[in-house]
Amino acid sequence: MTSSPYLSDASAPQPPRPNLAFRELRGRRSPGEFAAAVRRAAREIGERVSCDARYIGRVEAGEIRCPNYAYERVFLHMFPGRTLADLGFAPRSLVRGRGARALVPDRHDPSLHDEESDVRRRAFMTGMTGSTATVAVAALAPFGVPAPQAPPDRHPAHTGVGAVEEAIRRIRLLDDRHGGDSLYRRAAAPLRTAFELLDSGSAGRDITDRLQTGAGELAISVGWLAHDSGRFDDARSHYAEALATARMAGDEALEAHAFCNTAFLARDAGRPREAVRAAQAAARVAAHLGSPRLLSLLALREAGGWAGLGDQRGCERSLARAQTLFARGSSDADPEWMSFYGEAELEGLESQCWSALGAWDRAARHAGRAVALQDPHFTRNMALYTAELADDLARSGHPDEAAAAGTRALGLLRDVRSSRIEGMLATTSRVLLPHRRAAGVNAFLEAHSASRK
Repeated sequence: MTSSPYLSDASAPQPPRPNLAFRELRGRRSPGEFAAAVRRAAREIGERVSCDARYIGRVEAGEIRCPNYAYERVFLHMFPGRTLADLGFAPRSLVRGRGARALVPDRHDPSLHDEESDVRRRAFMTGMTGSTATVAVAALAPFGVPAPQAPPDRHPAHTGVGAVEEAIRRIRLLDDRHGGDSLYRRAAAPLRTAFELLDSGSAGRDITDRLQTGAGELAISVGWLAHDSGRFDDARSHYAEALATARMAGDEALEAHAFCNTAFLARDAGRPREAVRAAQAAARVAAHLGSPRLLSLLALREAGGWAGLGDQRGCERSLARAQTLFARGSSDADPEWMSFYGEAELEGLESQCWSALGAWDRAARHAGRAVALQDPHFTRNMALYTAELADDLARSGHPDEAAAAGTRALGLLRDVRSSRIEGMLATTSRVLLPHRRAAGVNAFLEAHSASRK
């Protein structure tokens, strides 16, 4: 039986081993102090990493067995003459499930051909019985999707494809409300199921096409949950899997979606040039799909990359293009997954660009608009925009207003689990520490400290 090649963690969990070598290198510094040293080292070599005390704790606990490429370059810069093994990390080939084959990343193309080739070699292999495939659909149950049973004379994919499509909708709905941390592990089983159904043999062209699209979209959804919960390497693998599936199926809409998320991940992982390239690749693919809103979002992804590079002119050009395309309105060609993209998201993503460029007042104005415009249904995004507003206000010299926004964000996090948002609030609390004598700021700092216990 074959399954998705990027789910080894879920299918065969192993207890992490503490990284004692890395802990020794930290020495007497606190995790927060060491994280600050990592960020300084990143700036020295032109990298951008969002390292905080939580990340250092995850490394030392062994949860991060091998850092992503940006962190690798920073760590090797900090400790010249040492290898990743000297720092206590496992080989990347082992972590990514490649056996002994060395990985040679293509730095000129964000499509991750090394990961894609693995999928191509193993996709659509047969050898799984129909009854096994039918039972596998039970993995969709954690998201409230019933496990359909195929009649004896029908291929299980005929009933399974509908369940896979429903699982995608349920996962997106739950993410809108609760964020990625609590969903990621649960989403691994439906993703395996989708690929098992594909592996179970021919079920007719229409059903196979739907399953390919469903498996690809599910890989992107699971990748986003990994992204939102700080598992960047896992997210990168899932997006690469979706991209390979899209190209095998000749599905341009799925390919554009995979590139779109790859661009967003690259920005957050400190790889802004890759973010620009991936966004541009997505726009080339999406040019014929007839959705101005999709092209608008892709322009924002490109703007985020330019901002990460410190290129204000490039960022402003992309932002202007995003706004012009957005103003053309929605269309029947807009993808279903873009339901989150409205005026609030446009403002929120522009706010993030100005934050990356250090224009805090401008960032705060756009973040405030995002909060005001956001549909309350998208609880996670409301928490995100409010946390962004708090940080921008703190950095622009408005500590009382920042503390009030931070307190509101903490309230929203009672129903949302997102490492990304939690990390933002942790950063805001550090920025506000010099103002802790102010009553409102002190109340926020105490509430934030209590929320982490």
